[in-house]
Amino acid sequence: MGLKLKKEELESLSSKDVAYMIMEASKRKLNTADLFKKVITLMELPEDTFEKKVADFYTSLSTDKRFILLENGKWDLRNNHSSDKLVKVTDDEEEEDEEEAIDKEEEEIEEDSFDDTDDEEYDDETNEELKDLVIIDEDELELEE
Repeated sequence: MGLKLKKEELESLSSKDVAYMIMEASKRKLNTADLFKKVITLMELPEDTFEKKVADFYTSLSTDKRFILLENGKWDLRNNHSSDKLVKVTDDEEEEDEEEAIDKEEEEIEEDSFDDTDDEEYDDETNEELKDLVIIDEDELELEE
């Protein structure tokens, strides 16, 4: 692998920093399991670390901007890829998708609320209470003032 560090130096680094150095030295794309096994070996961590910490390792890589997860499930360094090959979903696009879903739900609610079947819910008492109701437009309201 060609990565030579003292044990004291390795202990001061995080697993994602060690992973970055491994990927930089090897120039290979690796899946999460293989990369983490290399990190564990290099850092001389106990064998049970893999099972206990692999999910945390994956999360730390996915939130670190230095790494990208390729379509084939392998990790690579972001600086090995030009920006025109990467597609990034921005927060704005996610918000637009959420807004579209909310708008669609609101339309469905509006359609439901104007359904003719609701008229049957009013009984004669409600009609009696509303018989004296008068609707005027803004022009008539201004004239009264």
